[in-house]
Order: sequence, then structure tokens, then C-alpha cells
Amino acid sequence: MEPQAIRIFGIDPGLRHMGWGVVELAGTRLSYVASGVISPPAEDALPVRLAALYDGLEALLREHTPDEAAVEETFVNKDPASTLKLGQARGMALLAPARLGISVGEYAANQVKKTVVGVGHADKKQVQAMVKVLLPRADFSSADEADALAIAICHAHQRPARQLKVATQ
Repeated sequence: MEPQAIRIFGIDPGLRHMGWGVVELAGTRLSYVASGVISPPAEDALPVRLAALYDGLEALLREHTPDEAAVEETFVNKDPASTLKLGQARGMALLAPARLGISVGEYAANQVKKTVVGVGHADKKQVQAMVKVLLPRADFSSADEADALAIAICHAHQRPARQLKVATQ
């Protein structure tokens, strides 16, 4: 008997380009479902862009009906204003699945890279190459999509540990 497939929706938060990717996990087998990027108009005011990100994510979550979601944690960069804006976009990435009752895992960028590539400081090209190896049918055209798929892959690999942690609490 084949194990029940779990659908995972990965989100790479961004204010200009928010990557998303959907994978299915059946036992230990991962398969690509879909991916893309939500890109609100850069000339729109911040609240309008945040609303567009939320609306886009909500529509995609309803369309793809994931069982779980995963979001990359925000890293602090040298520009506090940019970090704050990215954090607001990340808020939309956390809110959209939560409002639909979908559990959300959060992962640091280094953890995602280490899980997918084997090295915590891998570059974007290495992540993209490994996503292609792990999901040969993946059809992505940007680093944002590849990163979102990598986040979903990381979540799939971390599920046993997450489930054990929940069971012991």
C-alpha cells in the first residue's frame, strides 16, 4: 500500500518577488507539483503591495490545497529599512496559510541550504542545481521559485523531527 501523499507549499518571502513552490511527499518520494512568483507592481504603495502578496498567496493556497506550508525566516541585512519591509512581506507569507488553517514551518536560510545542498553557505546556483536533481520535473525560471521549492524540500526532510517534537510536547 502506497503511503498517503502530503502536499507542501514552500514560500520564499520577498516584497518585489515572492517565490512559491508546491511539492508532494509520499513516503520518502518527493515530486514537483507547481511553482511561480508573485510580483506586485513596484510602483504601488507598500500597503497595496502587501495586500497583493496576501491575495496572491491565498488564491494559490486555495488552488493547490496544501496540507502544510513552509516559510524561510528573515535574515537581518545591513539596511534596517529593507529588513523591516522584508519582514512585512514575510508576515503575509505566514498569515495567508495560517488564516486557512494550514500549519507553517519556519526555516533559516542556512538550514534550507544545508538540507538541500549539504552546505549551509551554498550559493543560489548550487541551490537551483540541487533542486533540479531532487525534483527532475521541476519547471522553474527564477531563483525565487527554486528557493521556494528548496524550502518545501527542507520542510519535507524535517517533518519526522517536527512530528516527534510535537508528539513529546
